[in-house]
Amino acid sequence: MSRIADAFRGKKAFIPFITCGDPDLETTEKAVKAMAEAGADLVELGIPFSDPTAEGPVIQEGNLRALQGGVTTDKIFAMTERLRETVPIPFVYMTYANVVFSYGAKRFLSRCRQIGVDGLILPDIPFEEKDEFREVCNACGVQLISMIAPTSEERIGMIAKEAEGFVYCVSSLGVTGTRSRITTDVGAMVRRVKQEKDIPCAVGFGISTPEQAEEMAKSADGVIVGSAIVKLCKQWGRDCVPYIRDYTASMKAAVQRASTEK
Repeated sequence: MSRIADAFRGKKAFIPFITCGDPDLETTEKAVKAMAEAGADLVELGIPFSDPTAEGPVIQEGNLRALQGGVTTDKIFAMTERLRETVPIPFVYMTYANVVFSYGAKRFLSRCRQIGVDGLILPDIPFEEKDEFREVCNACGVQLISMIAPTSEERIGMIAKEAEGFVYCVSSLGVTGTRSRITTDVGAMVRRVKQEKDIPCAVGFGISTPEQAEEMAKSADGVIVGSAIVKLCKQWGRDCVPYIRDYTASMKAAVQRASTEK
């Protein structure tokens, strides 16, 4: 069983996202360890890009702060390799096609395999264009995570059939960011995926409070949160780690509550 599959086995998963290098890589490394200790089941590590089209202003600003601080893909690889020595949960990189292209796809994915990265999310690559990445991912044993959106409709079945690891269900139209209300019928999206394949479905975009996490976890197998964590990085800078730890613990508890509800 893969580490990603294990993250969902017998429980609802809480999946935090963090922008690597915001405010610096030393803080990111401490924050990832704290999130794992606080109950995170999988961590999405964002590799910064200058034009992150799927992101709202919060994560865009986090990308900019990280890039201005001098973060590079190689430095993120080195940090991830250190983390893998002590953190057993899955790591998934979230970045953009240009980052992988410019590094060299085969070189990038080979390095992922060497350092124990389990999956890759490329939000700017549509389903119809993913094959060139998927072939390299498969060769390197890295799972290419598929995303579905409320607008995917008839494409959901097609995407689900070829999905690996877990399916990232986008709860809201538009870009990432916290939302006061989430109106998408996430349950219907999840049911449609599972008609095609028995694969975990995690929902993200817009979730920030324990109440939202608990509600979303009733319909999905996992909950993904990013902007709320990046806000803590911005607010507290190098002092953000205890706040991220406490936030992760509260969100994990909310997701667990959904697991026990009948």
